[in-house]
Amino acid sequence: MAMEGNSAFAREPGIHSQAQVEGWRQVTEAVHAAGGRIVLQIWHGGRACHPLLNGGRVPVAPSAIAISGDEVHTPEGKKPYTVPRALADDELPQIVEGFRIAARNATAAGFDGVEVHGANGYLIDQFLRDGTNHRQGPYGGPVEHRARLLLEVLAAVRGETPLMGLRLSPLNSYNDIRDSDPVGLASWLGEHLNDRGLDYLHLMRGDFLGVQQGDVLTPMRERFRGPLIANMGYDAAEANAAIAAGTVDAVAFGNAFLANPDLPERLRLGTPLNPADPSTFYSPGPAGYTDYPFLSR
Repeated sequence: MAMEGNSAFAREPGIHSQAQVEGWRQVTEAVHAAGGRIVLQIWHGGRACHPLLNGGRVPVAPSAIAISGDEVHTPEGKKPYTVPRALADDELPQIVEGFRIAARNATAAGFDGVEVHGANGYLIDQFLRDGTNHRQGPYGGPVEHRARLLLEVLAAVRGETPLMGLRLSPLNSYNDIRDSDPVGLASWLGEHLNDRGLDYLHLMRGDFLGVQQGDVLTPMRERFRGPLIANMGYDAAEANAAIAAGTVDAVAFGNAFLANPDLPERLRLGTPLNPADPSTFYSPGPAGYTDYPFLSR
């Protein structure tokens, strides 16, 4: 859920205005009426934003390094990513405050909790990884400095929500991001995310572009003492086996849930799944969003 002035897509929803809070309350009330729970993911796009999506504002990042080899959809068509402006140290409290306000608004809208998005090449991830964070000082250099923004965000968000999760992707190279030691990064985070008020940690175990390799799940399981949710590439059999073995506490499904509104029932029955249609990903309207069929009754 984007914060004000930090749109990375042309039409992603936000949680920074009272009108948005009131609109989301209709969603949370419907989920609760059906017996469900709902958590909101909050994020800052950082260098993955574009001026044409943000009233001409130059995107910000830990360092002035643009995303290369990709383009972004804008109202004027596909455009190359622009070189971001490196944030000054004294601007970072404002970034932290933006996450705090987003969490507060999510609670006001009736969400059961929030998930801080520290993955997939967005701002927190840009600070965590040494391929995008070339700064010096308290927020750059060694991993304990690169993780400072994340830890400050978690401390701010914890006081505003009844439940807090965190999503990480130390291997994923989406948005042109790398780290020289992703396994070492995962190991450090697993150790230092204890006692931060996390109700769960949501970990992408691989790189869906296949650029970076390594096992980040094992060191995270060994070091992080809280509930660990993994995702990326699991089917029902592997997910059940991983949970039974204690490798993870739960498995999250992305594309499969998008294409199967009744995914838990299909997994329980062993019924074939609807295939997801990538051509409709990130597109507006109901196609590929609310039009996948349920099981025949």
